[in-house]
Amino acid sequence: MNTQTAQVDDLRLIALPSAVNCTEMFVRFSLAEWSLREMTDIATQLTGALVTAAVDAADQKNPGFITVRLRLSGESLVAEVQDEQATVPPQLAPGFADGRCGATALRTGGTLVWCEMPLPSGVKADSVPLPRRSRKKNAMAPQTTEETAEVDPEVIKRLLSGLSNGGLD
Repeated sequence: MNTQTAQVDDLRLIALPSAVNCTEMFVRFSLAEWSLREMTDIATQLTGALVTAAVDAADQKNPGFITVRLRLSGESLVAEVQDEQATVPPQLAPGFADGRCGATALRTGGTLVWCEMPLPSGVKADSVPLPRRSRKKNAMAPQTTEETAEVDPEVIKRLLSGLSNGGLD
């Protein structure tokens, strides 16, 4: 079994209730980019629950940062939530106690909670294609034609003269 991470994507958020919705959008986007849309429901549910636990444990008057991370490793998608302020890993809900989830205190401070989900049958992390991104033209943007502006040498001289004098003419 290969446990090397093939792809990773992460998002840093403030531990406020809005982080849950942001996390769900992040998970949907990342899985679409990795061509793993069939995992969207379970991944958003599990990752949302991990973020909700971090937000619930946070000090709402002085919330810290959390990092939501998705990793493709071996035959699994791993969702991680790193909470920079938590000192004790949260108790995992009974549904998470199947051995494929865990929580640990980090040496550098904070905690890391993770949950591992199996990739679809026959899919391995290193076979998932990297996203292809290209610049897209905006259909609403006005079409520009190549225009060449004529430059008046006298205007350029006055401009350069004014700049060299600090605009004190």
